[in-house]
Parts: sequence; structure tokens; C-alpha cells
Amino acid sequence: MSYNQLTPEEERVIVHKGTEMPFTGKYYLNKEKGTYHCRRCDAPLFRSTDKFESGTGWPSFDDAIPGAVKKVPDADGRRTEIVCANCGGHLGHAFFNEGMTAKNVRHCVNSISLDFRSEAAAVKPETRKAVFAGGCFWGVEYHFSRVKGVLDVKSGYTGGEIDNPSYKQVCSGLTGHAEAVEIDYDPQQVSYETLAKLFFEIHDPTQVNRQGPDIGTQYRSALFYSDEEQKRTAEKLIAELQAKGYRVATTLEKAATFWPAEDYHQDYYEKTGHQPYCHIYTKRF
Repeated sequence: MSYNQLTPEEERVIVHKGTEMPFTGKYYLNKEKGTYHCRRCDAPLFRSTDKFESGTGWPSFDDAIPGAVKKVPDADGRRTEIVCANCGGHLGHAFFNEGMTAKNVRHCVNSISLDFRSEAAAVKPETRKAVFAGGCFWGVEYHFSRVKGVLDVKSGYTGGEIDNPSYKQVCSGLTGHAEAVEIDYDPQQVSYETLAKLFFEIHDPTQVNRQGPDIGTQYRSALFYSDEEQKRTAEKLIAELQAKGYRVATTLEKAATFWPAEDYHQDYYEKTGHQPYCHIYTKRF
């Protein structure tokens, strides 16, 4: 089991069963909604809905996530120690029959043993998709995966005539598919136009049914738009390139089913440590 690196003070409390001073921990007055995790191993331990103000100076919970906390006799023979059931890290002590809540139990926990994760922060941002084909999908994926605001990039096949094609079938040139990437992105961080500009700058949009040494219809330059706004953006960028003298061969195709490629194609350059051989960034805008 791998653990998070701890500071000396965290190690004193979590590993060597120390106690932080009351009223000093960062969570004892925290009222934000969320979940408290083990600082040592990240296991979820307590929910904010079970937290209450006990006046003791330490975060107090009258319940724990089922199975997350283990109770053991304390070394002093009088108290009940509570530890993370996953890693055994020291959390604090449990006290009973104090009458503070209806559940009549208080998990008294050191803030330093916890890592709070806000419910608000856990809300996923609104995402949108973009699909581009510009030669071998390895290189296209490589460049887009490094853009801030891009949340996920998948290599795959689209624009063809059969369902769930294999790499071998696509390479035959008989299915009509293009090697493409499907991008999930956060529009609050990066715009579709920024992504489309990058698409035109990481491959040669003037080549027909090829990209560098890769030849075939599956290597065609194509932008698969999902709505009219994406189409208009693509048309505008193509017009700008044409005005600069580029004979753009990129086709605009209505987005169709995107079929993810085999696992060994995903994150290819990251897995192999190689660099793209025919996708070199060239500023065109």
C-alpha cells in the first residue's frame, strides 16, 4: 500500500499516536459540506453531515462512514482509540454516553489526521466534445493532451460505414473511417476555436489523404463538427488560412459515432516515451 508523504508533525500524530493541541486544528470549526479523508492514505472516513460542535476544540463526529474507522483499546487502558481501517493511521479517540447527540457517541479526531474534500469542489465542470482527424491519431492525441482545459483525449475511429471497426479494418482503407481523436474539454478554460486553431497547426491541412509518410483515406484531414457553431468556427479558420495562401484540404464532416481505438493506441507516446514523427507544431494563425 502506498501512503502520502507526511510532515514531521503529521507523522507524530498519525504514526506515533500523538495529539494536536485543542482549538488549533484547521477543521474543528469547518462547516463546509464534503467528506473527510485519511491524510495518510486518502480513504474516506467521515461525512460533514455527521459533524457537530462539541466545544472540545477538536473535530467531532457522531458517526463514521461504514467500515472506515476501527475502534481499538487505547494503550492507557481507559479510552478507545480510533484508527483508519484502511491504513491503521491514528485519528483520535471515541467517547460514549456523553449525551451530546442522539447517537450518543463522539469521534474526537485530530484535524491533522484528516484531509477535507469539499462537495462544491467535487462538482464536475460542464464539458464539451471536439473531434479532429489529422493523420495518425498518436501525434494528434499527444498535442491535445497537453492543453490546459482539456480533460480527456481518446484515440479512435469515426466517419466510416461499419460499427466498432478494428485497427486492421480501418487500415485496409475500405471502411471509410478516419483515425481521429475525441476531446472532452472545459469551455470555461479553453475555447473550441483555440482547439481548432491548434488542430490546424499540429498537422499539415494541405495534404490529401496522407500525413507525412502515412498514406491512405484513414489519414485524411477532417474536422467533425457537432453543431453549427463548431462548423462556423471551422469555416472561419479555413478562410483565414486560405487568405494566407494555404490550399486547405481539410473536410468538414458532421460528427458521427466515435469508436475508441484499441487500448494499446491510447496514450501511445506517453507509454513509449517517443515523440510524434509527423505532427510538429507550426504556427499558422
